[in-house]
Amino acid sequence: MKKIFARGAGAALIAVASLGASYAEEVKIGVLLGFTGPVESMIPNIAKAAEMALSEASQSGAFLNGSTLVPVRGDSTCIDNAAATAAAERLITSDGVAGIIGADCSGVTGAVIANVAVPNGIVMISPTATSPALSNVEDNGLFFRTAPSAAREGVVMAESLIERGIDAVAITYTNNDYGKGLVESFSKPYEALGGTITIVAPHEDGKADYSAEMGALAAAGGDLLVIFGYYDQGGSTMIRTALDLGAFDRFHFAAGMLGQTMEQDFGTDLNGTTGQNPGTDSPGVEMLAELAGDAFDGTASFAPEGYDAAALMVLAMQAAGSTASADYKGKVMDVANAPGEKIYPGELAKALKILADGGEVDYQGASDVELIEPGEAAGRYRLFEIKNGKITTLGYR
Repeated sequence: MKKIFARGAGAALIAVASLGASYAEEVKIGVLLGFTGPVESMIPNIAKAAEMALSEASQSGAFLNGSTLVPVRGDSTCIDNAAATAAAERLITSDGVAGIIGADCSGVTGAVIANVAVPNGIVMISPTATSPALSNVEDNGLFFRTAPSAAREGVVMAESLIERGIDAVAITYTNNDYGKGLVESFSKPYEALGGTITIVAPHEDGKADYSAEMGALAAAGGDLLVIFGYYDQGGSTMIRTALDLGAFDRFHFAAGMLGQTMEQDFGTDLNGTTGQNPGTDSPGVEMLAELAGDAFDGTASFAPEGYDAAALMVLAMQAAGSTASADYKGKVMDVANAPGEKIYPGELAKALKILADGGEVDYQGASDVELIEPGEAAGRYRLFEIKNGKITTLGYR
């Protein structure tokens, strides 16, 4: 990721305006996620996790001399760049947020970085955007992500399928940056390991009927069908079409296909289906789940990353002694990595006090955080299989 520092009078005015908010008693943080659209069933857990971290830090009384943190939601829609950009603009110009947790899907995230974050000099930390293209975006050092790049997911996927004896697959992908990125990151390592890809076919989201697409996929054949898509948009319909037509009875899913209602929608019909999503067996996951209680599912896809994105932003502000993005963007990597005392969910008060006293923290969080250049998660994945109609964990890598 190119770290290009803003210059000129305009940038100076932005920095001065931001510094004025550094000492405000109320600090607003944008939560820009797809509350509507193809990933909406995943978003509530992610948003609530992020907002829990903000509340935890705020209630500690240790954040920037007792300042309070207030989340402000914006709807990215996941797929509409114009709507996501407008929502981000409103968060900054109308609500006066000091940073943005989000966006979620890779396409809208790139649009918001280019059209809103960079021009306004605002830090963004995404818990879910995975496109490899985001690693090279010109961001002025303002963009970070707690979700690992799909480049890593592709390798994990290829290795796990070959190890399970899956030597030939058909692929369908949602026709956007997310889907295209996964195709590229998976295909090369899979073929290098001896796998054969019988067909790579795009699909458009939101269709009521995928019979034509499924016919072409079935004709090409393969041990199973790999779906790079969104469960709440075209994904679940595509699964149902494949099962009804007898085209495929086994599947492999990327993270976007792990829908919250999958078990009740399909039950044992998906037995033998495999996949992966960002995840870890670190102690932080259980700690977040305990903190969440009945409020939300702390183990749901990207919920740990949501909590961690918000926590990193708050700790970076504390380390900088400022809510100005120009000041705290340089502290995000510092608080995320060694050296320093390891910090887990529920320990933000301790971390804030350490930083206030001039100490260092190594934030581990719920997702075993380690940020690498250019400001993204090194990345671990949970491998899963559906057995007896239930999603079960096979392991981590």
